[in-house]
Amino acid sequence: MLADVSSAVAPASAQSSVPLPPVTVEQPTQKRKPAPSSAKPAQRTQAAARPRSRNAQPAPPTASERAAASAAALNEAKLGYRAMPSSTTLRSGASPLDTAQTVNVVPEQVLRDQLPRNLDDALANVSGVTQGNTLAGTQDAVMRRGFGDNRDGSIMRNGMPLVQGRSLNAAVESVEVLKGPASLLYGIMDPGGIVNTISKRPELYRHGSVTLLGSTYANNKSGADGTIDITGPIGNGGLAYRFIGYGVSEDYWRNFGRHREMLVAPSLAWYGDNTTVQLNYEHREFIAPFDRGTAFDAVTQAPLAIPATRRLDEPFNNMWGTSDLMQASVEHRLNQDWKLFAAYSYNTETFSANQLRITGINSKTGVETRSNDGTQGSLSNSSYGTSYLQGNVWLGGFRNEVLFGGDGQYRTIYRDNLIRQATPSFNFYNPVYGLITPGTTVSASDSAQTDKLGQWSLFFQDTLHLTERFALVGGVRYMDYDQIAGRGRPFITNTNVSADKALPLGGAILKLTDQVSLYASYTQSLKPTSTIAPLTGGVVIGSNIAPEEGTQWETGVKFDFNKRISGTLALYDIEKKNVLVSQLNPATAIVEYRTAGKVRSRGVELDVTGRLTDSWSMIGSYGYTDARVTEDPTLAGNALQNVALNTASLYLVYDFGTTLPGRLRLGGGARYVGDRPGDAANSFVLPAYTVADVFATYETKVQTFPVIYQFNVKNLFDTVYYPSANNILTVAMGDARRFSLSATVKF
Repeated sequence: MLADVSSAVAPASAQSSVPLPPVTVEQPTQKRKPAPSSAKPAQRTQAAARPRSRNAQPAPPTASERAAASAAALNEAKLGYRAMPSSTTLRSGASPLDTAQTVNVVPEQVLRDQLPRNLDDALANVSGVTQGNTLAGTQDAVMRRGFGDNRDGSIMRNGMPLVQGRSLNAAVESVEVLKGPASLLYGIMDPGGIVNTISKRPELYRHGSVTLLGSTYANNKSGADGTIDITGPIGNGGLAYRFIGYGVSEDYWRNFGRHREMLVAPSLAWYGDNTTVQLNYEHREFIAPFDRGTAFDAVTQAPLAIPATRRLDEPFNNMWGTSDLMQASVEHRLNQDWKLFAAYSYNTETFSANQLRITGINSKTGVETRSNDGTQGSLSNSSYGTSYLQGNVWLGGFRNEVLFGGDGQYRTIYRDNLIRQATPSFNFYNPVYGLITPGTTVSASDSAQTDKLGQWSLFFQDTLHLTERFALVGGVRYMDYDQIAGRGRPFITNTNVSADKALPLGGAILKLTDQVSLYASYTQSLKPTSTIAPLTGGVVIGSNIAPEEGTQWETGVKFDFNKRISGTLALYDIEKKNVLVSQLNPATAIVEYRTAGKVRSRGVELDVTGRLTDSWSMIGSYGYTDARVTEDPTLAGNALQNVALNTASLYLVYDFGTTLPGRLRLGGGARYVGDRPGDAANSFVLPAYTVADVFATYETKVQTFPVIYQFNVKNLFDTVYYPSANNILTVAMGDARRFSLSATVKF
């Protein structure tokens, strides 16, 4: 039995309403004994913790001891990349084999090993995912199955929506992607799906860690960051705390810029016999380069012939701000069949930015025209609450897994002052920086940008088990929503929508064995058509203009072999209709807007993660995504912007176990993204790229403390690549090669 959890590489996050396991647990099967730094006899630990006479009856284990034993038993599974989905993603604790939708997981240990810089980087492990418009590297922008954008409402924390620009931080344990239309569970959404980031939770046994990391790019670009993570019980009544602190200061890899960030994330939890209460808070302060990348030559369709490190803007191009996240949840088990869940989340972010923008280039002369833009007083917030009942009902001798509940959200995105100011031209072949200062001219017609969205819904889902192997799934969401958007001083309303809609879901699950299941599903999504910018002729988008609606058919096979390696092979077909298009009316010479556009995405996806042998672990994916415009006056037949036909990734880890005095793990892999159109008109193409990463960890003991040393190389071959584009003048650039070395002390 494993018991020395203070040296476990990854503590469990298994505190939930499910009763804690007894202290006696089975160690995962191994062909070798655990590393000396990772385990010691449990009897010795228990004897030290609870002295008793030789003939006395053993006292029952405390909640803390049971939690410690459970965490130790899960340690090897986590090191083996075992994917364990959160119940918040599908609003249930059902096994992936018993669901009719695809959920891909990037486990906790994968994040620890790969050290992704942002959410886009972490999701390189998931099939069919590419990067969208990241707003100069300041926003999460994840394209799933061909659909997605920044600020599209699809990024979640513990199943509740976020508005902050970057969601992956030191308080996140794992990342999950629910593929396809997810409106039944999450309301207004694009048909690509949602990304759910899972928080680290307080634990009922005392442990902690301190990590210091140093990093460097080429040309003396260096940085450092530190993390503290401590957790443990408060008293003996099931109350626990956790505190996570993080700070970073590092040079940007291009010729100027610096990233600084601070995070504090305290949380509390109470684990009762039938009730679990979670409270978590995150406060983040940041300043980061606002870098729109490079440009492509419109004639040659090739990147500008300048070093990859050379920026086209000015050193003052930065974004700075703060974000706050507060969440509370209660899960109460009414009896062995029914549980009640309720949660509330409030997320807000404020920022300002200097945004020197490229408006034109001449690749022959090197002359570049620019606009000295900026944003002052941006404020975004989201208030969200949900409550639902989940349980089993027996009708006519058949078991029904029922989910019934409701939710509501009020979300605001506001930009106060928009700077628009002319500035002298610039030569990118012979750059001279620092001749101008940030713009100060406020454009009244562009300011006061406002987008307010409110939605209130009821949802119901039933999984009817006709046999032990076959089940049907059906559900519906009734949704009522309002949206107002516009801009300018005086304010001009360009969107004013109020409507309601019922969205269905259907599916079937056939379990061939306890380890393999087939599934099929039909799902829908809805997203109101809206714009903050004025349309030609003073058109206001109202309820007379149909919302964008997505429909998906999906089928596939899921497997979970011996609780070691799991995966999904999925085939899907998504159609999105009522896309807003414009067309000139020759009779009136006015550009008219209508919802006649259609886009379609079809594909195949394979995702696998887990332990191949006692020594080898892996996470891999392949995605084929054929996403095109099918109806549009000018764009019909074009591939969707930033969507690659082929994506793939493979990451392997070898664990040497006790071969050396400590525990050595080596890993590496690569991700591939095929070529993609850089704009909607398909006027230029972003070339395909392959980026490789490697890492090594060595766990030993210094005196009595477990210590883990970790060395990472990101972008091993220093590949120059372009992950996304907004247009031909703003093409994002992937990070250069980065070395990092860290030391983690556990206590």
